[in-house]
Amino acid sequence: MRNIKLVIEYHGKDFSGWQKQPTKLNIQGEIEKAISTITGEEIELIGSGRTDSRCA
Repeated sequence: MRNIKLVIEYHGKDFSGWQKQPTKLNIQGEIEKAISTITGEEIELIGSGRTDSRCA
């Protein structure tokens, strides 16, 4: 197993949060799916970060 650090910023308006949820669109699931498609490997992301919104 290898570890890779990703720094991700996203606009979450159309998502139901970061964490995987079986029946809802979520950031973690979509990123895992995309990376798995590219690498052909099973991916598990572990998130850590802030949840406050930024005002532009």
